[in-house]
Amino acid sequence: MDKLLNNIIIYGDCLDKMKLIKKNSIDLIYLDPPFFTQTKHKLQNRERTKEFEFSDIWSDNSDYAQFLEQRIDMMKELLKDTGSIFVHCDKSAEHIVRAVLDKVFGAKNFQSEIIWSYKRWSNSKKGLLPTHQNIYFYSKTKYFKFNMIYTSYSETTNIDQILQRRTRDKNNKSVYDLDENGETKQADKKKGVPLSDVWDIPYLNPKAKERVGYPTQKPLLLLEQIIKLTTNENDTVLDPFCGSGTTCVASKLLNRNYIGIDESIDAVELSLSRIRNPIKTNSNLLKKGRDSYINVDKEALNLLQGIEYHAVQRNRGIDAILVETYKNRPILVRIQKKNESILQSAEYLLKAMKVKKSKKSILIQTQKNDLFDEKIDIDGILLLNSPALSILEKL
Repeated sequence: MDKLLNNIIIYGDCLDKMKLIKKNSIDLIYLDPPFFTQTKHKLQNRERTKEFEFSDIWSDNSDYAQFLEQRIDMMKELLKDTGSIFVHCDKSAEHIVRAVLDKVFGAKNFQSEIIWSYKRWSNSKKGLLPTHQNIYFYSKTKYFKFNMIYTSYSETTNIDQILQRRTRDKNNKSVYDLDENGETKQADKKKGVPLSDVWDIPYLNPKAKERVGYPTQKPLLLLEQIIKLTTNENDTVLDPFCGSGTTCVASKLLNRNYIGIDESIDAVELSLSRIRNPIKTNSNLLKKGRDSYINVDKEALNLLQGIEYHAVQRNRGIDAILVETYKNRPILVRIQKKNESILQSAEYLLKAMKVKKSKKSILIQTQKNDLFDEKIDIDGILLLNSPALSILEKL
């Protein structure tokens, strides 16, 4: 009889244990099954007190394909019509995985091939260093749940691509959208660039606090992104090969229900211990490393913390553009630089306002005892003191 299970780790073969789960009750299935590597994986925990292992040896391709198909067939029955499945693999068996998924879910329900890209140094054999894995994303039906995730604009993005609306001409070429007077139309409020199918998420390094010593452990950041994409809070996530329990931990951290299954009692016990005491490693690479490629005044943009904005690259007159608009026109922001008078700052900003057709912009003054020149037309510019300048004036 179908049963409703939530927030549980089950010991056993998922082919048997999935029979306990109610059909059409799961919102997301993520599985990181054996990769057909034809090896036995072993790894010790940080304290060298426990060794985790599992076998990934098969007689041939058809043996592995049959193993997957039997289980993925059953997973489809467990998914809601709005549900999705993500299957993790690498070059060893990606062709087999894709064929099985097409057979079970149908090629029409293929949504994406996600490339998880990472830097991982190794003494590679002759050939290219493998620095990615594949995750196949299929939905059960066309009514699958999907939450758009937005990312920052590329450093090479032109300002006008953010500010101005685009359309297609008669030749289906992307062009700027013009009004009846030949003026470019202001773009709608933009949240950023939709997430692509190439995910640059760091591999867990050996010293990461999150690492527990389980072979093939995946980072929480990777699973959190998958869960955010296709589920909402209180939805249920199933991982039928839960291993070290990363999917279940990520689900708990994101307020989702979880069901984990693994045929290793060591893996089940490890998963339960991680759920009781979840540890997540924050990626300094994602937090700080990418900034080295950004050509902006970081010190100046720190003054805009708490406000949604788009940083502007390679522009003398603007440091940022607010996400909010004024009278359907952009609100530009400029911060007074060191060794620059407020008069000079205003001139740069005014020029940018004319070019970008801004009707209201913000100039942040950072230096004391410097006033606007009365000859400068400052209509439309809101002059604000930086926090440091405001404090100095009060002292």
